[in-house]
Amino acid sequence: MQLTPSSDESLDRLVGDWRIFQLKRGHRFSTDDLLTAWKAQQVMPQALRLCDLGSGIGSVGLMTLFNMAPEAKMTTLEVQTLSYELAKRTVAYNDLGDRVTLMNGDMRDTNPGGPFQLVTGSPPYIPLGKGVVSPHPQRAGARMELKGSVFDYCLAAARILEPEGRFVFCHSGTDPRPEQAVKAAGFTLLERQDVIFREGKRPTIALFVCAWEGQRRDAPDLTIRDGNGEFTAEYLRTRGEMGNALEMRTKSAPAS
Repeated sequence: MQLTPSSDESLDRLVGDWRIFQLKRGHRFSTDDLLTAWKAQQVMPQALRLCDLGSGIGSVGLMTLFNMAPEAKMTTLEVQTLSYELAKRTVAYNDLGDRVTLMNGDMRDTNPGGPFQLVTGSPPYIPLGKGVVSPHPQRAGARMELKGSVFDYCLAAARILEPEGRFVFCHSGTDPRPEQAVKAAGFTLLERQDVIFREGKRPTIALFVCAWEGQRRDAPDLTIRDGNGEFTAEYLRTRGEMGNALEMRTKSAPAS
Protein backbone atom coordinates (compact mmCIF):
# COMPACT_ATOMS: atom_id res chain seq x y z
CA MET A 1 0.00 0.00 0.00
CA GLN A 2 1.36 3.40 -1.00
CA LEU A 3 1.70 5.64 2.05
CA THR A 4 3.08 8.69 0.28
CA PRO A 5 0.92 11.06 -1.79
CA SER A 6 1.01 10.84 -5.58
CA SER A 7 1.29 13.94 -7.75
CA ASP A 8 -2.48 14.56 -7.68
CA GLU A 9 -2.84 13.99 -3.94
CA SER A 10 -1.93 15.74 -0.71
CA LEU A 11 -1.28 14.39 2.77
CA ASP A 12 -2.73 16.95 5.15
CA ARG A 13 -3.13 17.41 8.86
CA LEU A 14 -6.59 16.31 9.94
CA VAL A 15 -6.66 16.50 13.73
CA GLY A 16 -3.92 16.28 16.34
CA ASP A 17 -1.06 14.41 14.70
CA TRP A 18 -3.32 12.41 12.38
CA ARG A 19 -3.02 13.07 8.65
CA ILE A 20 -5.36 12.38 5.77
CA PHE A 21 -4.91 11.57 2.08
CA GLN A 22 -6.95 13.83 -0.22
CA LEU A 23 -7.09 14.55 -3.93
CA LYS A 24 -5.80 18.04 -4.71
CA ARG A 25 -8.74 18.68 -7.03
CA GLY A 26 -11.28 16.26 -5.59
CA HIS A 27 -13.47 16.24 -2.50
CA ARG A 28 -11.61 17.56 0.55
CA PHE A 29 -12.61 17.67 4.19
CA SER A 30 -14.33 20.84 5.37
CA THR A 31 -15.75 22.80 8.27
CA ASP A 32 -18.93 20.73 7.92
CA ASP A 33 -16.93 17.61 8.79
CA LEU A 34 -15.11 19.22 11.70
CA LEU A 35 -18.32 20.50 13.29
CA THR A 36 -20.19 17.23 12.81
CA ALA A 37 -17.39 15.41 14.65
CA TRP A 38 -17.30 18.12 17.33
CA LYS A 39 -21.03 17.81 17.98
CA ALA A 40 -20.84 14.01 18.02
CA GLN A 41 -18.11 13.89 20.63
CA GLN A 42 -20.01 16.47 22.69
CA VAL A 43 -23.23 14.46 22.91
CA MET A 44 -21.74 10.96 23.34
CA PRO A 45 -18.14 11.28 24.64
CA GLN A 46 -18.32 7.85 26.28
CA ALA A 47 -19.15 5.98 23.05
CA LEU A 48 -17.02 2.92 22.31
CA ARG A 49 -18.88 1.61 19.24
CA LEU A 50 -19.05 4.20 16.46
CA CYS A 51 -20.20 4.18 12.84
CA ASP A 52 -19.82 6.83 10.16
CA LEU A 53 -22.25 6.56 7.23
CA GLY A 54 -21.28 7.87 3.80
CA SER A 55 -17.83 8.30 5.27
CA GLY A 56 -16.08 9.64 2.17
CA ILE A 57 -12.35 9.96 2.76
CA GLY A 58 -12.89 9.28 6.47
CA SER A 59 -12.71 12.80 7.88
CA VAL A 60 -15.87 12.89 10.03
CA GLY A 61 -15.34 9.44 11.48
CA LEU A 62 -11.67 9.88 12.24
CA MET A 63 -12.08 13.33 13.81
CA THR A 64 -14.82 11.88 16.02
CA LEU A 65 -12.70 8.88 16.97
CA PHE A 66 -9.71 11.06 17.84
CA ASN A 67 -11.47 12.45 20.90
CA MET A 68 -12.82 9.13 22.16
CA ALA A 69 -11.27 6.63 24.58
CA PRO A 70 -8.37 4.56 23.19
CA GLU A 71 -10.56 1.44 23.23
CA ALA A 72 -13.27 3.04 21.06
CA LYS A 73 -13.66 1.51 17.61
CA MET A 74 -15.12 2.95 14.40
CA THR A 75 -16.82 1.31 11.41
CA THR A 76 -17.09 3.38 8.24
CA LEU A 77 -19.29 2.77 5.20
CA GLU A 78 -18.61 4.52 1.88
CA VAL A 79 -20.04 3.82 -1.57
CA GLN A 80 -17.37 5.52 -3.72
CA THR A 81 -14.40 3.21 -4.26
CA LEU A 82 -12.00 6.11 -4.81
CA SER A 83 -12.81 7.70 -1.45
CA TYR A 84 -12.77 4.31 0.25
CA GLU A 85 -9.27 3.59 -1.06
CA LEU A 86 -8.00 6.96 0.14
CA ALA A 87 -9.48 6.28 3.57
CA LYS A 88 -7.76 2.88 3.70
CA ARG A 89 -4.41 4.55 3.16
CA THR A 90 -5.19 7.19 5.79
CA VAL A 91 -6.02 4.51 8.34
CA ALA A 92 -2.81 2.64 7.53
CA TYR A 93 -0.68 5.80 7.63
CA ASN A 94 -1.99 6.68 11.10
CA ASP A 95 -1.65 3.06 12.31
CA LEU A 96 -5.37 2.81 13.14
CA GLY A 97 -6.05 -0.60 11.66
CA ASP A 98 -6.96 -2.09 15.04
CA ARG A 99 -9.52 0.64 15.73
CA VAL A 100 -11.12 1.30 12.32
CA THR A 101 -13.05 -1.11 10.08
CA LEU A 102 -13.67 0.29 6.59
CA MET A 103 -16.48 -0.96 4.37
CA ASN A 104 -17.12 -0.18 0.69
CA GLY A 105 -20.84 -0.29 0.02
CA ASP A 106 -24.14 1.56 -0.36
CA MET A 107 -25.82 2.35 2.97
CA ARG A 108 -29.19 1.65 1.41
CA ASP A 109 -28.45 -2.06 1.06
CA THR A 110 -25.26 -2.73 3.06
CA ASN A 111 -25.32 -3.66 6.74
CA PRO A 112 -22.30 -2.28 8.64
CA GLY A 113 -23.14 -4.33 11.72
CA GLY A 114 -23.88 -2.83 15.09
CA PRO A 115 -25.74 -1.85 17.07
CA PHE A 116 -23.70 1.31 17.56
CA GLN A 117 -23.73 3.84 20.36
CA LEU A 118 -22.87 6.76 18.09
CA VAL A 119 -23.62 7.14 14.37
CA THR A 120 -22.48 10.11 12.31
CA GLY A 121 -23.07 11.33 8.77
CA SER A 122 -22.58 14.28 6.47
CA PRO A 123 -25.14 13.80 3.68
CA PRO A 124 -24.91 15.60 0.34
CA TYR A 125 -27.25 18.59 0.29
CA ILE A 126 -28.22 19.07 -3.36
CA PRO A 127 -31.03 17.07 -5.02
CA LEU A 128 -30.56 16.05 -8.63
CA GLY A 129 -31.97 18.72 -10.89
CA LYS A 130 -31.27 21.49 -8.37
CA GLY A 131 -27.60 22.07 -9.16
CA VAL A 132 -24.81 21.43 -11.61
CA VAL A 133 -23.23 17.99 -11.30
CA SER A 134 -19.45 18.24 -11.09
CA PRO A 135 -17.58 16.39 -13.85
CA HIS A 136 -15.35 14.99 -11.10
CA PRO A 137 -17.26 11.91 -9.84
CA GLN A 138 -15.88 12.10 -6.30
CA ARG A 139 -16.86 15.75 -5.88
CA ALA A 140 -20.22 15.11 -7.52
CA GLY A 141 -21.02 12.29 -5.10
CA ALA A 142 -20.11 14.39 -2.08
CA ARG A 143 -22.37 17.28 -3.10
CA MET A 144 -25.23 15.80 -5.11
CA GLU A 145 -27.71 13.18 -3.95
CA LEU A 146 -26.51 10.55 -6.39
CA LYS A 147 -26.57 7.68 -3.89
CA GLY A 148 -29.31 8.76 -1.52
CA SER A 149 -30.50 11.76 0.46
CA VAL A 150 -30.82 12.72 4.09
CA PHE A 151 -33.84 10.40 4.24
CA ASP A 152 -31.60 7.45 3.35
CA TYR A 153 -29.01 8.48 5.94
CA CYS A 154 -31.64 8.65 8.67
CA LEU A 155 -33.15 5.30 7.70
CA ALA A 156 -29.70 3.69 7.60
CA ALA A 157 -28.88 5.11 11.03
CA ALA A 158 -32.19 3.85 12.43
CA ARG A 159 -31.28 0.29 11.43
CA ILE A 160 -28.03 0.28 13.40
CA LEU A 161 -28.45 2.66 16.36
CA GLU A 162 -28.78 1.08 19.78
CA PRO A 163 -31.68 2.10 22.09
CA GLU A 164 -29.68 4.69 24.06
CA GLY A 165 -27.53 5.82 21.12
CA ARG A 166 -27.24 9.10 19.25
CA PHE A 167 -27.21 9.91 15.54
CA VAL A 168 -25.46 13.17 14.61
CA PHE A 169 -25.39 14.68 11.13
CA CYS A 170 -25.11 17.99 9.33
CA HIS A 171 -27.11 19.35 6.43
CA SER A 172 -28.10 22.60 4.77
CA GLY A 173 -29.32 25.21 7.23
CA THR A 174 -32.14 26.31 4.92
CA ASP A 175 -33.48 22.93 3.80
CA PRO A 176 -36.62 21.69 5.61
CA ARG A 177 -35.97 18.05 4.72
CA PRO A 178 -33.60 17.08 7.57
CA GLU A 179 -36.29 17.45 10.23
CA GLN A 180 -38.74 15.62 7.96
CA ALA A 181 -36.23 12.80 7.49
CA VAL A 182 -35.60 12.51 11.23
CA LYS A 183 -39.31 12.06 11.84
CA ALA A 184 -39.78 9.64 8.95
CA ALA A 185 -37.06 7.36 10.36
CA GLY A 186 -38.79 7.24 13.74
CA PHE A 187 -36.22 9.36 15.55
CA THR A 188 -36.74 12.21 17.98
CA LEU A 189 -34.79 15.38 17.24
CA LEU A 190 -33.00 16.29 20.46
CA GLU A 191 -31.06 19.28 19.22
CA ARG A 192 -30.52 21.53 16.24
CA GLN A 193 -27.67 24.02 16.08
CA ASP A 194 -27.50 26.45 13.18
CA VAL A 195 -24.05 27.40 11.90
CA ILE A 196 -23.58 30.89 10.45
CA PHE A 197 -20.48 31.18 8.33
CA ARG A 198 -20.44 34.99 8.53
CA GLU A 199 -22.18 37.26 11.02
CA GLY A 200 -25.42 38.69 9.66
CA LYS A 201 -25.94 35.92 7.09
CA ARG A 202 -28.45 33.09 7.06
CA PRO A 203 -27.34 29.71 8.48
CA THR A 204 -25.19 27.84 5.98
CA ILE A 205 -25.46 24.46 7.67
CA ALA A 206 -27.12 23.01 10.74
CA LEU A 207 -26.07 20.21 13.11
CA PHE A 208 -28.72 17.69 14.14
CA VAL A 209 -28.71 15.32 17.13
CA CYS A 210 -31.21 12.44 17.07
CA ALA A 211 -32.24 9.70 19.48
CA TRP A 212 -35.12 7.30 19.92
CA GLU A 213 -36.72 9.48 22.56
CA GLY A 214 -36.12 12.61 24.61
CA GLN A 215 -36.93 16.30 24.76
CA ARG A 216 -35.74 18.79 22.17
CA ARG A 217 -33.47 21.60 23.33
CA ASP A 218 -31.82 23.54 20.52
CA ALA A 219 -28.31 24.96 20.97
CA PRO A 220 -27.46 28.62 20.29
CA ASP A 221 -26.22 29.51 16.82
CA LEU A 222 -22.51 29.05 16.17
CA THR A 223 -20.95 31.87 14.13
CA ILE A 224 -17.66 31.14 12.37
CA ARG A 225 -16.63 34.63 11.19
CA ASP A 226 -17.59 38.05 12.45
CA GLY A 227 -18.60 40.98 10.27
CA ASN A 228 -14.95 41.74 9.50
CA GLY A 229 -14.29 38.25 8.24
CA GLU A 230 -12.26 37.18 11.26
CA PHE A 231 -12.74 33.89 13.07
CA THR A 232 -14.86 34.26 16.19
CA ALA A 233 -13.53 33.23 19.60
CA GLU A 234 -16.29 30.60 19.74
CA TYR A 235 -15.13 28.94 16.53
CA LEU A 236 -11.47 29.03 17.55
CA ARG A 237 -12.43 27.43 20.85
CA THR A 238 -14.34 24.73 18.97
CA ARG A 239 -11.30 23.92 16.85
CA GLY A 240 -9.14 23.78 19.93
CA GLU A 241 -11.54 21.38 21.65
CA MET A 242 -11.25 19.08 18.66
CA GLY A 243 -7.45 19.10 18.75
CA ASN A 244 -7.34 20.91 15.43
CA ALA A 245 -5.33 24.10 15.86
CA LEU A 246 -4.11 24.25 12.28
CA GLU A 247 -5.84 27.54 11.58
CA MET A 248 -5.88 29.12 15.01
CA ARG A 249 -5.43 32.56 13.56
CA THR A 250 -8.03 35.18 12.80
CA LYS A 251 -7.81 35.40 9.02
CA SER A 252 -7.43 32.35 6.84
CA ALA A 253 -8.83 30.46 3.91
CA PRO A 254 -12.60 30.29 3.43
CA ALA A 255 -14.29 28.40 6.25
CA SER A 256 -15.62 25.71 3.96
